[in-house]
This record gives sequence, structure tokens and C-alpha cells, in this order.
Amino acid sequence: MRKASTRLPEQGTQTPSPAPDLIPAETKHQPRTHIGIGTADGGTSQVPCDDAEELSKQIVDIIAVLPEVTGARLWYSEKTEPRFSQQSGTIPPADSPAESKKTWTRPLRRNEELLGVLEIYAREPLTITTQALLEKFAQIAAAALGRAAEEKTVLNLSEMLEATKLLNSTLDLPELLDVILLLSKRLCAADRGTVFLLDRERDEIWSLRGLGLDTYEIRLSISQGIAGWVARYGEAVRVEDATRDSRFDPAVDHQLGYRTQELLAVPIRAEDGGIIGVLELVNKQNGVFTAADERSLGHLSTHVAVALQKAQLHREILEKQRLEYDLMLARNVQRGLLPEKLPQLEHFDIAVAYAPISAVGGDYYDFMALQPDSLLAVVADVEGKGLASALMMANLHAILHTLSSNIHALERLVTFVNDAIVRDTRIEKLLTMFVAVIDDRHRALHYINAGHVPPTVIRNNGEVELSEGGLVLGVVPDAKYARGCVELSPGDFLVAYTDGITEAMNVQEEQYGLARLVDLIRSNRSLSAARIVEKVLTEVNQFSNGGPIADDRVVLIFKVI
Repeated sequence: MRKASTRLPEQGTQTPSPAPDLIPAETKHQPRTHIGIGTADGGTSQVPCDDAEELSKQIVDIIAVLPEVTGARLWYSEKTEPRFSQQSGTIPPADSPAESKKTWTRPLRRNEELLGVLEIYAREPLTITTQALLEKFAQIAAAALGRAAEEKTVLNLSEMLEATKLLNSTLDLPELLDVILLLSKRLCAADRGTVFLLDRERDEIWSLRGLGLDTYEIRLSISQGIAGWVARYGEAVRVEDATRDSRFDPAVDHQLGYRTQELLAVPIRAEDGGIIGVLELVNKQNGVFTAADERSLGHLSTHVAVALQKAQLHREILEKQRLEYDLMLARNVQRGLLPEKLPQLEHFDIAVAYAPISAVGGDYYDFMALQPDSLLAVVADVEGKGLASALMMANLHAILHTLSSNIHALERLVTFVNDAIVRDTRIEKLLTMFVAVIDDRHRALHYINAGHVPPTVIRNNGEVELSEGGLVLGVVPDAKYARGCVELSPGDFLVAYTDGITEAMNVQEEQYGLARLVDLIRSNRSLSAARIVEKVLTEVNQFSNGGPIADDRVVLIFKVI
């Protein structure tokens, strides 16, 4: 609470107790009016006022100079509680017998609205002439306070209309924060200010700071500082010396070489009452922050909340659009890494299908010609999905295409890929990979399975052979991988896939599984590889419709002819 009067009570006075039977009413401040009292020539002495506090002070000062009066004080109400505003002259202590010498009390009203209560103390009962004069003066004082309230209301309305225009002038969040601070500092004559936004997911408050032409974020825990306290509890804080408040965090002052003294912080509430931020002002330029400043800033924060929510929604839309654009670019890049057409081999019918669950997937397949009659085939699965997985897939693509023409030993190729992933500290994802060399002339398959779901050879007699698997790529350096070799015959199938096929679940959370995949291929072995691939995707999609897990899907089939 701001100190009540610019004139201190005379020695022996005490802070007064609330006036009895005071009916609370909203306090009006900062009128531009005047107050007068009768003079010897029958006129009135007019004293212009620019501030409600000054107007109240002049009221009690004028009364206190009357010969019969020892002192006067004026009360008003705030938040349903009587508050002492101004006093002048000698006021008896509340527990003093002289308190009973209070001879005159009048409510100051505008229509039915109570503006304040005037108390007058005298040594002896007031004369009839003095009482009549005070009655007239009380009417004048009530009228002046009433006009001040009306003028303040009009002024506030005008200021809020102007503030609303400014707040609605931009949807750019950094620019809006600058506008909010400009309005707040001007409204309350503050030296500095900050708009903090609440991040409930992180339990932090954050704000933007300018640095040249750029802005950067500062983030604080809501357990830090007075602003954090306001964000947690949703109550305004007004202090005359922040450094003496246990909630104050001096770290920012130390960093900026600044000294915070007076501080005013109010919560910014959304329409539903939830807190979305904090508006904090420091160091009043002339005096200390008052209850009127707190109310004015509270009113402004209502309009600020609407503008902030619109700006944040606009920012989220822009960020979503940028993300969608980035994903579109990543998808185009990723699709550009996949083979444009299938390789042609004399003794193999080859088909592949790729179905990413999102715009950018983490599954990968590729073909690289080694010799006219041999081919390197790859099916890989990057942990997770999305942009990070796609970038790792692009990295794998670059490594394989660089090494495939220079390293002819399959074991060395896989080891090099593993070590490259281990060395790259930016990569925090794991990778499984099935890589195979297809020998067309001898109908043979040389392969390494690095932690991938087991590719399957389905013989023309229906028997099934699974490839052995080694360690996942990217776990340990210098990992050793063993090569396997399979001779193939006409009618045999090599089926490579990712776990999005066999681990697809139905509504009962039952996996599609390898057995269903093998049965489907067996029952359709007379069809072309392309038709079989199409049937696999169709059946897996139907099986998993409504299921709890969805993942990228790749299925690659080599049919020996």
C-alpha cells in the first residue's frame, strides 16, 4: 500500500484504524478537476488538481486550517476494505480518550455511490456556522471527487480504446511484446518492463529480448523470482523495495548491471481465467507504484491477453506452415534418394513397395549396380520416424553410394557404415540393415543382416529359410559382421521387409507376423513379384486397420526365374 499522505501526522499521532460502518466502493483516481471553499468575499478559492491523491490532500488541508478544527482525514474503499487516503493536522491515537473528540463525520457520495468518508476532529463541539460551512464544503468535495471519477473513467476508456487499437495492430509476437511494454510503461510511468509468457509443459516463464536486429528467448523456472510467483499463484504483487522481498531473484539485475527497487507484476489471464503470462514493471519514474497503477495494469492485461492469444495462434500457424514446408522439402529429398526404377536382371523378377506412415519416413531401400551381372540390394530401418530419421537415411544413402564402388568385400562395407555412425556424435538413432549382393549369373545370394528383421527365402517346395542376424548398426565401434551365402533355384523367393509389415497389429493387438506373410506368398507364388507385393500391402493394411501401432512399411521381393 502506498504511503497515504505527503504531510506526515504531527508527533503523537498513530496510523488510524478503519472508519466505522464504511460502505466499500470502487476508488477513482487521477481526476483533472479542482476543489474550493468559501472565502471572505463570498466567492470560492479554486485549487486545480491533476491527481486523486492530490485532490484528497487538498480537501483535508483546507479543512485543517479552520480555527475550530484540529485535524481531518479522508477514507476511501478498495477491494471491499476501507483504506486510509489522506490526513492533515493532529489526529488523536486510535486508543486515546481524545478519539471521542471526533465531532463530525460525513460520507461523500455521488448519487448512491460512496466516494469516501470525511472525518473531522475538534477541541470542542463545532459551532453552527462551522458545521454549515463544512456541510457546504462536503457537497463541493463530493462533487469534485465525482467529477474526477467521471473524468478518470472517460480518460481510462479513451486510453483503453487507444491501447486496443495498438494491440490489434500486429500479429507478430516480438512486435506485439514491444507494443505491450510501451503501453504498460507509459500507463504506469515505469522505467522498464517485461512480458513473460507461461510455458506449462516446461513449468517455465519465457520472454523475448532484442539483440540488434534479432530476438532471443530468455527462460526462467516458475519457481524463480516474483514473476514466477505471480505465474504460479495468479496474484498481483506490488512492492516498494523488491530487494527486501524474499521472492525477488537478483540474478537478472546482476547480469544487466541494473537495480530493481519498485516492482509491480500482474497476471495475464485468458478468457477462461487461466494464466497465460505475467506483466512486470520496475522502478516507477516518479514515486512508487500505487493501487491505481495496479488496477490500471490489470485492466490493460485483459486486452493484452486477447492480443497475445491471437499472436500466439498466428505464430503457431506460421510455425506449422514452416514445418509442413520443411517436411515437404524433406519428403521430396527422401523420395529423390530412392531408386527411380527397378534394376533388370536376367534370372530375377524384382518388385518393391514403400509406404511411409508420415510425410517423411525412416525406412529405406536401394539398389546399386556392381557389375553387369551383380547387384547390391539394401533394406534398412532407422529408429523412429520423421525428419531426423529421414536425415539419417540420407546419410546412409551417401555412405553406401560412395563405398559400393570402392569396397567389394561385404563385411568391410557394413563395418565402415557402423563405424561412421558411431563416430558421428550428432546421430543418436540406431539403424538396422539387410544388405545383399545378388549374383545373377550363378543365382546366388551373399548377405549380411545387421540387426534387421530376418529376410526370408521361400523355396519352390515351400520350405522356409531365415537369414542370421548380427548387431544393430551404431552401437559399438569395430563390430564384426558375418556374411551368409545362399544358392537359389527357379521358383525360389527372397523376401526382405521392415518391421512395419510383420509387427503390424489388429484391434486385438495381435501381430500380423511372419507366418501370415509366408503363407500369402506361398499361395500366390504363380503371380508376378509386383502383384505379390501389392497383395502383401493390401492384406497388411486390412489386418491392421484400427490397430494401435502403425509404422513405415517396405517389402522387397526377388522371384527367381
